[in-house]
Amino acid sequence: MRDSSLQNSIQSCRPKYFGRAVLFLLPWIALAIAPTALLAATLTATLDRDTVAVGEGATLTLVFEGGAPKNPPPLPRLQNLRVTYSGQSSQFSWVNGQSTSTVTHTYVLTPVQPGDFSIPPIMVDVDGKTLSSPAILLKAVRAAAAQPDAAGAESQLALLKLVLPKKQIYVGEIIPIELQLYVRDSVQNIQQFQMSPFNADGLAFGKTVQGGQRQARIGNASFSVVPFQAALMAVKTGTLKLEPVDFSMVMVLPVSGRQRDPFDPFGMFQRGDQRRATLSTEAATVEVLPLPDGAPAEFSGAVGNFSLNLTAAPTEVAVGDPITIKAQITGRGALDAVTLPVPATWQDFKTYPPNSKVQATDALGLQGTKHFELVAVPQNAEIKQLPPLVFTFFDPEQKAYRTLTQPAIAIQVRPGATSASGSLVGSKTETPPPAQDIVTIKLRPSRSGGASRPLITRPLFWAVQSLPVLAWVTLLVRRRRAESLANNPRLRRQRQVAQFVTQSLKDLQTHAEEKNSADFFALVFRLLQEQLGERLDLPASSITEAVVEERLQPRGLPAPMLARLHELFQACNLARYAPVKSTQELKAFIPRIETALREMQEMKS
Repeated sequence: MRDSSLQNSIQSCRPKYFGRAVLFLLPWIALAIAPTALLAATLTATLDRDTVAVGEGATLTLVFEGGAPKNPPPLPRLQNLRVTYSGQSSQFSWVNGQSTSTVTHTYVLTPVQPGDFSIPPIMVDVDGKTLSSPAILLKAVRAAAAQPDAAGAESQLALLKLVLPKKQIYVGEIIPIELQLYVRDSVQNIQQFQMSPFNADGLAFGKTVQGGQRQARIGNASFSVVPFQAALMAVKTGTLKLEPVDFSMVMVLPVSGRQRDPFDPFGMFQRGDQRRATLSTEAATVEVLPLPDGAPAEFSGAVGNFSLNLTAAPTEVAVGDPITIKAQITGRGALDAVTLPVPATWQDFKTYPPNSKVQATDALGLQGTKHFELVAVPQNAEIKQLPPLVFTFFDPEQKAYRTLTQPAIAIQVRPGATSASGSLVGSKTETPPPAQDIVTIKLRPSRSGGASRPLITRPLFWAVQSLPVLAWVTLLVRRRRAESLANNPRLRRQRQVAQFVTQSLKDLQTHAEEKNSADFFALVFRLLQEQLGERLDLPASSITEAVVEERLQPRGLPAPMLARLHELFQACNLARYAPVKSTQELKAFIPRIETALREMQEMKS
């Protein structure tokens, strides 16, 4: 009924009004599309796992940002590798007046024989521009080598294994690790599971993410495999030991010989026997190598595999006008540590520190894009171009330094408003009047030697007279403010929490300098409780990590905000078992905490 009435209303509109509406909306549509057009399309290709067993599938994800092909890109055919297209998804976001569109195509790669498979670069045409992804390596091993040892496994109800993609990495390199929990199919359910955090001196770990469940066979037994993944980054060199990971849970087993309830023929409400189990992995070692000598002068510490894209606008300016330069560094590596160095060839420009944000394309944050926005101001009219921008990183796969160079961008710089001599056009110098030697005799000379002005015309007189009025207004405002706070407990609590947040951020800096991990994360947890409690109008002591899913997620808040809050709560929990020891690691948490607090303060109460 609503659709038919809407259609009748549209048909009853006059053509001239429709034309006027289109003409009115065209500029706004152009403004919405324009920011997207400034960003060049990019392509990122990633695998969820680098090593799989024969018969198991690895997920290949192609992410197009700023543009997408009309049809799913075909993958090259490889012998003994089966490729299945899973589908596509789209995402659109609008941040600070800039729109971003992302299209994702997913494929499942299933090897039928063991071996190393090299997926060549994927060439895709997007809006007349050819995009290329880097080559990807996939290793397939026999099923027995990719699972726990088959000896005695058939009699076990659960097994635990830690998988490292490689045992030798470079300092600053980030890789995924996976903890695989094997649960026998005869187990009805697992409950109350707890996992100890990853712990190793010299290795930093990201948040733990549960992956998709899959099936595996060990001998004649069938198991369900539940993977838990995390990102690992080496912060110092040497042979580092990864401590064993403990996993405790309660397994629910079926009860043999129990009569079936006639009112429950499918056994949905029958409770099985519960058995508690604690599993542990073996200790593992990782050899961390230092970066080789001979690093270029432009190298700033980035480790991974990246690509660089650069745009600038406007390209026609006057001396002293700003030019906004947007750079996107896309790839796989520690994006948080990537910086954009300004080369020495930019001495004819006045530059400001760039703003940056990271947009991850996977749950672990191993790959994505870091956006930089830099402002450069030309200082003279002889400048003809923006100098080339150089970015250098170390590629651990190629074991070599690589340098990316964006070509120079032509610009036109006009002279400023003043002439070359610095004087204004048309200005002239006036001759001051001659000094007067003879002064006219005053009929009524004053004691000061000058004409006496009435008090009512003097500013000081009015300033003194206004003091009582200002004092009365100030006291009235303070009284009304006190009454408003007394009658509005939520406003009073909001201001108290704001003062607490300001002071606590200073205390976090002090705890970080003193390497006091326990007090640091205890204060972080208190900050989350106070700020969320004020926004949700709940007691601060009742705020836990569960409130994110129970209260915040139904409000439709952005997923990055919810993920950031989950990560901070988990960091506070992990700090009790694995305290952070260095000042740099503690200080690295402070910007993330400030971002989360700012997002919570902007949330509607």
